[in-house]
Amino acid sequence: MTSRREIDDEVALREASLADAARELAAGELAADAFAAIEARERRALAELVARRSALGAAPEVRAPRRRVRRARWLVVGLAALVLALAIVLWSSLVPRQAGTSITGSLSLGRAQRITQLLTEAEGDVAAANDVAALAAYQQVLALDARNVVALTQSGWLDFSAGSADHDAALVALGVSTLRRAITVAPRDPAPRLYYAIAASSTPGNVALARREFRVFLALSPSPAQRAVAAAYLRALGLTR
Repeated sequence: MTSRREIDDEVALREASLADAARELAAGELAADAFAAIEARERRALAELVARRSALGAAPEVRAPRRRVRRARWLVVGLAALVLALAIVLWSSLVPRQAGTSITGSLSLGRAQRITQLLTEAEGDVAAANDVAALAAYQQVLALDARNVVALTQSGWLDFSAGSADHDAALVALGVSTLRRAITVAPRDPAPRLYYAIAASSTPGNVALARREFRVFLALSPSPAQRAVAAAYLRALGLTR
């Protein structure tokens, strides 16, 4: 059973996510439609959390070992497999840089350790197909470091995949917008380009964009694992030699 403390923690996270989105909208870093999708998602989640907290009433809280809440998977099997493959590729490509440190600067040791812990938890959640839990962990990372490339890329891909599976255009747009932000933060990193190129190739009418982004991806000296993930898309787009 979820404890009151866990609910309070998630409420704080959702409120922080809303505040961050509002700041990014005001700064021109987030499109209005993407902000609207974030706001709708977070307010729905907050309403559910408040209802769950009210349902606990005045009953004494039973202290139990803290554990992550596992929820139903979002994505179809094919997308889930691709999420896992991309997560492994992205994680391995960023190992040389200290996890929890943004590409443009350093963080305090405490924040860096917390980010490392969250990224590790999210990686495990993706491997177990617990995409909702993984997304929540990535959102916590972004609350600590809004320019964390791993969290931007993974959360963007998870939103895009979920939106594609559910035919939710707003969620697809949010995922694409987040992937673009990851590219803006790390333009020379092949991992966000790979995700963005796959998203483009999976969206009708974006073949030219997909080819262009895959060419940029190939020019950034991707790892063999990244090339393996991209191989089928490169063949389909006629970009193999």
